Amino acid sequence: MQTLLNRLLAKNSGLSVNGKVADYIPELAKVNPKFLGAYIMDIRCNSEYAAGDHDVAFTIQSIAKIIMFTCALLDNDLAEISQAISVEPTADGFNSIASLETKNTHKPLNPMINAGAIATIPFVRGTTYTEKFTRILNLMRTMSGNPNLSVNHQVYTSESLTGNRNRALAYYMYSTGVIKGDIEELLDVYFRLCSVNVTCKDLAAIGSVLANNGIDPKSNMRIISKEKCRIVKAVMATCGLYNESGLFAATVGIPAKSGVGGGILAVVPKQMGIGVFSPLLDDKGNSIAGMSFLSDLSLALDLSVY
Repeated sequence: MQTLLNRLLAKNSGLSVNGKVADYIPELAKVNPKFLGAYIMDIRCNSEYAAGDHDVAFTIQSIAKIIMFTCALLDNDLAEISQAISVEPTADGFNSIASLETKNTHKPLNPMINAGAIATIPFVRGTTYTEKFTRILNLMRTMSGNPNLSVNHQVYTSESLTGNRNRALAYYMYSTGVIKGDIEELLDVYFRLCSVNVTCKDLAAIGSVLANNGIDPKSNMRIISKEKCRIVKAVMATCGLYNESGLFAATVGIPAKSGVGGGILAVVPKQMGIGVFSPLLDDKGNSIAGMSFLSDLSLALDLSVY
């Protein structure tokens, strides 16, 4: 496995020359575009493998949506959440406003796009948005096995100052009654959660819990019920790569979630959790080298669930 990991990372290094970093968030424009790293946690044999820039910290960005949705599912039934958010794939971009206006009676199509994630946060238990933020962050720490996960305040400030598209999404949903309450407080939670620093290992650890049907393979502690873990993985498989989820399903074939920080968290059910990081993105907002690496890995190990 280690030899394969090293070989596939070497093959895909430099692949993303035509991509670009997420420079619409000014702080993310500063990242080294040459980074490429991966980490694999194999729950079958309790083994871990790392290569490349696997220990470089980057912000979790939209991969945090997995934790937001999981936390909401822990506190509610899917039927309750579905009153405000669907679980359908989208052919539109992750920050599309038009899809809210023209599709699905103003409800976000799924919790893996920006509008859906923003609408997910109110379902998390807590009397204040500070309590909701703390609950989601604590679940992120628990699933990753890293109690030191924290917000990158430079990125958070950058996102908060420039996140006007997300504000437009939130205020539109407020106008249609999808979300209620203090919109700026809600958005502040969203910006902070997207700005948490992680490494490939943290992503792989979260993935290993999902791969193990909600049980932490290291502590053997159940974190998520098997049923709700199945729902999370299903939504990742159909919606996790935005409007490139269909291509990813065809070429890689495992549940995954990307983020514009360059990370991808992937899950091979009953086998492994995988974290990949490469910051140069395609026009859909997904890591070019990360997607290619996972495609090669899936082919080499016959990982597709389809």
